[in-house]
Amino acid sequence: MKIEEAIVYVIMERNGGMTTNQIAEAINHQGLYQRKDGQLVTSKQVYATICRFPEMFTKEAGRIMLMI
Repeated sequence: MKIEEAIVYVIMERNGGMTTNQIAEAINHQGLYQRKDGQLVTSKQVYATICRFPEMFTKEAGRIMLMI
């Protein structure tokens, strides 16, 4: 699973907006995405991914939500 797919999955599972910290924790807890270096997903990595896909995600009031 790609990281953007993991982000979509956890936001849909929660059915609402989440902070980047909450998203990273959920991805790590559920083992949805594995980094090549073996480290845990960080909130900075989640934020960078969100910024790369503005057509998929929106940021409102400190929370990340799906555009789709």
